[in-house]
Amino acid sequence: MPTDTDSGKFDRDMNYIPDRITPDGADGWTTKADTYRLVVAHACPWANRSWITHRLLGLESAMSVAVAGPLHDASSWKFHLDPDGLDPVLNIHKLQEAFFNRYPDYPRGITVPAIVDIESTSVVTNDFAQIELDLSTQWSQFHRDGAPDLWPDELRDEMEEVMELVFHDVNNGVYKSGFASSQSAHEEAYDALFARLDWLEERLTTRRYLMGDSITQADIRLWPTLVRFDPVYHNHFKCNRNKLSEMPALWGYTRDLFQTPGFGDTIDFPLIKAHYYEVHTGINPTGVTPKGPDVSGFMTAHGREALGGRPFGDGTAPAA
Repeated sequence: MPTDTDSGKFDRDMNYIPDRITPDGADGWTTKADTYRLVVAHACPWANRSWITHRLLGLESAMSVAVAGPLHDASSWKFHLDPDGLDPVLNIHKLQEAFFNRYPDYPRGITVPAIVDIESTSVVTNDFAQIELDLSTQWSQFHRDGAPDLWPDELRDEMEEVMELVFHDVNNGVYKSGFASSQSAHEEAYDALFARLDWLEERLTTRRYLMGDSITQADIRLWPTLVRFDPVYHNHFKCNRNKLSEMPALWGYTRDLFQTPGFGDTIDFPLIKAHYYEVHTGINPTGVTPKGPDVSGFMTAHGREALGGRPFGDGTAPAA
């Protein structure tokens, strides 16, 4: 993970392949069923967002999903969960192969989520935020009946403001805390993280979801960080002012969504922990993975129904 060596601050490389898949094929990639494969990983919260979006919209019949394993090396995410370590559709062992098929000298990190063109086994894009938006707006002809509206027009401006704050202070904030290489950089990120969590705790005390009565993309962007907080970030990334389970509204909200189809069914806690504790050797050089915590609490009653709302708005839940 890159760090600004002068200040000790974690600096995420936000330069991604910007190509988009659209109905008009403006970037050379046309929205078409059975043409692309979405590559995700249980371990990665950024990939988790695209996976949840894909599940809620019911895109399984149009775009298949590959799941990379948690134990990638310095070069790439690998398909070591599949037989012979080979993705059965792309026929590659490492996601890096799809990047190199398109850019032989690709100089940046190999990241998930990524969308790969099946015929050429070439990466199309790894721009995680744009992927989420485009699954909603450019793939609508393949959405299932009853797919929810994750980007309501009347909420978009406020959503963008909320998501921007959440990205900097929470989604990326846990990384800024954990990968800081100076005390001051760690404390700055830590303070911003918990100030934002306090703000979210207050916001979610009176509303069931971030934007009100129904799930939107704002929830999909926040939740993958929250669900990993106690199992990983509290300890591994030194985010230890308190556990999420000690914040009533946020803990109830996290359990509510965990028990909602499309969310908890994308989570595998052993694989998540394996990635962080075995791959991040700079933070955890022994590679020892904590046995705990007990995650059975995610399935306990959350009581959020008392706030009202309809999880999928005018839509319905995805198939199990």
